[in-house]
Amino acid sequence: VQLQASGGGLVQAGGSLRLSCAASGRTGSNYPMAWFRQAPGKERDFVATINWETGTTYYAESVKGRFTISRDKAKNSVYLQMNSLKPEDTAVYYCAGRLNRIVVVPTTTAQFSYWGQGTQVTVSS
Repeated sequence: VQLQASGGGLVQAGGSLRLSCAASGRTGSNYPMAWFRQAPGKERDFVATINWETGTTYYAESVKGRFTISRDKAKNSVYLQMNSLKPEDTAVYYCAGRLNRIVVVPTTTAQFSYWGQGTQVTVSS
């Protein structure tokens, strides 16, 4: 399975960006996918996850109400709509996926088995 992330860029505070992540080799899978982010010198942090089958979503408190994760089954893609961006949202954003079911909401890097290459998001003040 390969993930290709895109859509990052430079935006002013208060602006919006939409990240995309296209999955290849994942056809027929119904397992969670997620977005994480990593700022310079910091650990990779959970942002949002989506249950591929039901569409149920879960967000980190820091982005709740501003970010929306969604998926398009036909395109085998997951998206992250980011609104009201803040300078502290600046990071490299990674999409991630699992290869099997999980009974809890996955929010840690260890719970995801494959990753995209990352896309840079920079929010200027």
